[in-house]
Amino acid sequence: MTAPVPPLSPASPAPSAEDQAAQFRLLADNVPVLIAVFDAATRTCRFANRQYARSFGLDEHSVVGRTFAQIIGEDAAQEIEPHVQRVLGERISVNYERRLDRRDGSRRWIEVNLIPYVPPGALEVQSSFVLISDITRFREAEAAVRDSEERLAKFMQASMEGIVFHRDGVMTDVNPPLCELVGYALEELVGRSALSMIAPDQVDTVRAVMAAGHETRYATAILHRSGERIDVEFIVRTLWRNGERLRMTIVRDLRPHLEALARIQHLAQHDPLTGLLNRSTFMERLRERLAPGNGPGGVRRAALLFIDLDNFKRVNDSLGHLEGDRVLQTVSERLRGGLRGSDLVARFGGDEFVVLLEDVHQRKDVQTVLNALLSVVEVPVQADGRDLSVTPSIGVAMYPEHGDTPEELLQHADTAMYLAKTAGRATYRFFEQAMAENAYADLVLESELAQALTADEFVLFYQPQVDARSGELVGAEALLRWRHPQRGLLTPDAFIVVAERHRLMLPLGEWVMYEAARQARAWHERGIAEVPIAVNLSSMQFRLASFSKSVAHVLRTVGVPGEWLELELTERMLTEEIDRLPELLQTLRSQGLAISIDDFGTGYTALNQLTRLPLDKLKIDQSFVAVLPDDGGAAAITRAMVQMAKGLGLRVGAEGVRNARQWHLLAEWGCDELQGEVIAPAMPAQEFEAWLADRGQSRLPRIDT
Repeated sequence: MTAPVPPLSPASPAPSAEDQAAQFRLLADNVPVLIAVFDAATRTCRFANRQYARSFGLDEHSVVGRTFAQIIGEDAAQEIEPHVQRVLGERISVNYERRLDRRDGSRRWIEVNLIPYVPPGALEVQSSFVLISDITRFREAEAAVRDSEERLAKFMQASMEGIVFHRDGVMTDVNPPLCELVGYALEELVGRSALSMIAPDQVDTVRAVMAAGHETRYATAILHRSGERIDVEFIVRTLWRNGERLRMTIVRDLRPHLEALARIQHLAQHDPLTGLLNRSTFMERLRERLAPGNGPGGVRRAALLFIDLDNFKRVNDSLGHLEGDRVLQTVSERLRGGLRGSDLVARFGGDEFVVLLEDVHQRKDVQTVLNALLSVVEVPVQADGRDLSVTPSIGVAMYPEHGDTPEELLQHADTAMYLAKTAGRATYRFFEQAMAENAYADLVLESELAQALTADEFVLFYQPQVDARSGELVGAEALLRWRHPQRGLLTPDAFIVVAERHRLMLPLGEWVMYEAARQARAWHERGIAEVPIAVNLSSMQFRLASFSKSVAHVLRTVGVPGEWLELELTERMLTEEIDRLPELLQTLRSQGLAISIDDFGTGYTALNQLTRLPLDKLKIDQSFVAVLPDDGGAAAITRAMVQMAKGLGLRVGAEGVRNARQWHLLAEWGCDELQGEVIAPAMPAQEFEAWLADRGQSRLPRIDT
């Protein structure tokens, strides 16, 4: 059964015109639109809602009856007149937008709808409805979007890095740097799958990132049009563009970064001048190759070569460090060229190089390489426009016979290299156990020498130098001695080589000069021996660039004139420092010091060098004097040296005079000064003074035959 239909309620009375007007007013005043009605003929307002009236500074009553121009202003009325004419003439609705600039400086945008009203049966528009909506927030939003789009477009064009937009994996836009990076034009990329330019081994990774939709950054690789693989970094972001949700990927080329990292790593592992391995990298790789358990590829037998260039310091001092660097580069290239690709070669610093020869089966194999290296390195090098010969001294330690650790092998090869140098340079030596024992003894002696300097264990002995004819004391030579706590009194032969090798000769030589100057002052002030004291210089001391300043400092500190000291140089020092000698010796002589050449006749002095140098005296080596007068050859050479020196205007001294026959012969040939056992041995200062006192102060009697 159907439910009964309820009876209809009595019909409500129809609303009156007044009620309808009130309802319309209520509705019009509460909608978010400005509403007005204008008479088509008079252009006067018939109706306006509250919002319309208030927007022009009126109310809904005062606005009625005013003309369109009176309400919105003449300028605005003229601006919209074409729209009004169209409504009236064509009897159609017209829509347009206007920008309003307010007195407070703010700006608003409105949308205006003009709707004509034509009564039934009429032909003309009677009135026009005006509906105005504020669309400022929409226009501002659109402007913001446009600005964002413009900024993004400018960013894409200006960015140095590639940028690609893709939707669902399909590229929608790319910038010029991306096109340049992969070698494709814009039209060739847009519409293609983004995965098509990914390196094959990276496709799965990139696809997973795209599917996850995360914002991230990661390293990957893409392909150039040519097929070249390019390492890149992807920086992935999600954004809206033109109303679409897109994925944007910044593509950063990692090649410059990776190349820089590779360069940094190379510099960390290699010597910047020669490109060879540096010390730390060589030792690390040597340790790896010698490590036990490194399999069939490990080193079974090997040879470690320690190479030092002979007299390389002369190259730097005479030609400058720039030319010295070029020589080192040339030597490095020659070393590389003389070795196998599997051999390790490193520059350890300065003029020192180290080589690892792997899988050498016998010493003969190593000797073949050594002879080749000696021959190729000593080929003259072009430096400063002239040929310069550089020779190497090489020490060799065999693995595993001479050590099974990198440090032990290096130490033994270094020891063998020093023996090669003492053997005459430009040669090689294999390590022997006796070398290790000597090296240990040197190490102990080095430590004792350093302690001796601070413990005041060194002392100077003085040997008289007398006039060859009158026997008068004309000088004294200061000779270094070491009062060793256990070994007793030691002459320089027992320790000078170690001192020079470990640079202890510098502080020791400085001490000798100070002590000799103090003794000269004491003897002069007391009137005991008013003669100069001769000091032997070491080559290490003499090579110092500041040597002349050091001498001046000694004289100034002790308070003695330069005439109270004499400096003795060896012939080898002359040949090593020939380019700087004239100026240096002149500087020393200007301070009052006399300069003599010690042990003359045993070195390799070119005679023309003597004419260039400001010298005062030559001292004939005692090896010639010792065999006089019986050795005719020695006699001829000695007499020639005396005559040559006298011809050059130099004084001539002789050391090692042992008997009266030698004394008289040397005096007869023209020798000026003598020293030796026949006169007196080297003595401590107090004994020297006593010796003088016993012989009538500073004069000696003639020794008769």
